[in-house]
Amino acid sequence: MPFRRPGLRTSNNLNPTDVRVRDQVTGVILAGGKARRMGGVDKGLVPINGRPMISWVIDALRPQVADVLVNANRNHGRYGEFGCPVMDDGDSEFRGPLAGMASGMHAARTPYIAVVPCDSPLIGGELVQRLFEVVATSGAPVAAAHDGERLQPVFALLSCELLDDLAGYLDAGERKIDRWYARHGYETVDFSDVAEWFANINAPDDKHALEEVLAKHARS
Repeated sequence: MPFRRPGLRTSNNLNPTDVRVRDQVTGVILAGGKARRMGGVDKGLVPINGRPMISWVIDALRPQVADVLVNANRNHGRYGEFGCPVMDDGDSEFRGPLAGMASGMHAARTPYIAVVPCDSPLIGGELVQRLFEVVATSGAPVAAAHDGERLQPVFALLSCELLDDLAGYLDAGERKIDRWYARHGYETVDFSDVAEWFANINAPDDKHALEEVLAKHARS
């Protein structure tokens, strides 16, 4: 997989009050998995309250970033109907979320990407801002969300300067997100006040629970 992306440089001295955050970040929605626990269905296309799940994620992410990309390894035409560029992992191996992140870094034209999964329709409007503030103040190349109980590694902001390192990690057969984050001194960002943002779908019962929450939000 020829991941090389010269030309863009990030800064360890960014001040989030001096830059327009969304101009620095491309949103990447990860929809490239096999969804084994859901019987192999394409989770991004599962209907939630009458809409494909990914449409909720796109609507939540789009105002926060310069562009939105979708990483998918099947149903490209269907995903293309949502008005976002679609890219796959460049192979048929389903190498996991890190491969989707690498594809996103390669396609992005901003210094950073913000990654989110396709099955989390409750994402809030300050997700990217809060991640970016930690990267900007700490100088870390990766910031990942923490919901107060556990790390949420696929809700993260990453510097695109990590592309070559990530490609080498994947080519070596590695797949573990936490191990790759750790080698770059990642920061965690506390989202315990909005833990519901990270609710996702791994089973049919999860779908029904999320539909109820979305309906409640619509009534409030």
